[in-house]
Amino acid sequence: MTAPKIAIVHDWLTNMGGAEPLLLELHKLYPKAPIYTSVYNKKAMPAFKDCDVRTTYLQKILPKSLRYKHTLWPVLRAYAFRALDLSEYDIIISTSSAESKAVKKRPDAIHICYCHTPIRYYWSHYEEFKKEFNFGPFTLFIRPFIPLLVKWMRRLDLESIAGIDYFIANSTITQQRIRQYYNRASTVVYPPIETARFMPPPKTKRTGFVVWGRHVPYKRFDIAIEACNQLGIPLTIISSGPDTERLKKLAGPTITFTGRISDEELVRIAQHSKAFLFPNEEDFGMSAAESIAAGTPVIAYAKGGALDIVQDGETGILFETQSVEGLVEAMKRFDTYTFLPATLYRKSKRFDKSLFSTKMRKIITDQYK
Repeated sequence: MTAPKIAIVHDWLTNMGGAEPLLLELHKLYPKAPIYTSVYNKKAMPAFKDCDVRTTYLQKILPKSLRYKHTLWPVLRAYAFRALDLSEYDIIISTSSAESKAVKKRPDAIHICYCHTPIRYYWSHYEEFKKEFNFGPFTLFIRPFIPLLVKWMRRLDLESIAGIDYFIANSTITQQRIRQYYNRASTVVYPPIETARFMPPPKTKRTGFVVWGRHVPYKRFDIAIEACNQLGIPLTIISSGPDTERLKKLAGPTITFTGRISDEELVRIAQHSKAFLFPNEEDFGMSAAESIAAGTPVIAYAKGGALDIVQDGETGILFETQSVEGLVEAMKRFDTYTFLPATLYRKSKRFDKSLFSTKMRKIITDQYK
């Protein structure tokens, strides 16, 4: 039996978020498979320089100044993915939180979708996104039409999943959303974490708290800052983003911004922090899983992917109210517990990238039989 021809499809390749390390792991599993994506920013994505990346027609027709503003192009992106000719492939693996799963296939081919979440701005977080949609000077004119646009795009999204043979969810909450919005079953396979890279050294002195991730409003780093301001506790904020300047204005004297740092420095800070603060709702939350691998417990808002990662009193502390008061109370409760770094590292192994690779390969092989 000849080996199947495989294609991998990804929403866009413009910045390294949580989905892109997973894509790289898929590429390692199937290095000959080309990666199809809507648009590709080579300068921002050096990790993909040796990959066979192929783009949709959007790469050519969209002006460079607007090409990577993803909220502007959901309609065009959906049609661009539909227009791809993937008829030569036996297996299509899409990794999707947007429109990449809309690709078409041969009737006898297999489409396996690794779903990070059903499209948030159509489904689970529509009300929040409706308030945040920004089309520049055209916002006032476009905003009244958003409900009609979303209604249409939901219909197209539901049509697009008809060609998917097998859904994989990145967390239990995503599995629930796939059932709720798509009425489809799925298998949970956690994203790959390089646990060995974070393994905590013995007898490490730990001080202060830490957060990392792209600085955007939904991450709610403002809650972490204000809680640490109130308690007078050191907090290190790693990385940067469009929300950085606003966050700096909120920060008191115990808050430190590192900006962008090396992976090695991030690991070192994680290994020397008392706890990782996770006040946001994520579909999974790779940073929280990485923190546990570093032997650092997580103080997390009890919603979304955090519920798959954090066991209250065992690998961290969960709090129910997404507010400064809720986080402050959790941080006070945190001081009444003892967390052993070696135990946390051992518990993090269920997220190890080797498990991801083994499970993905088995699912793909079983589906093609």
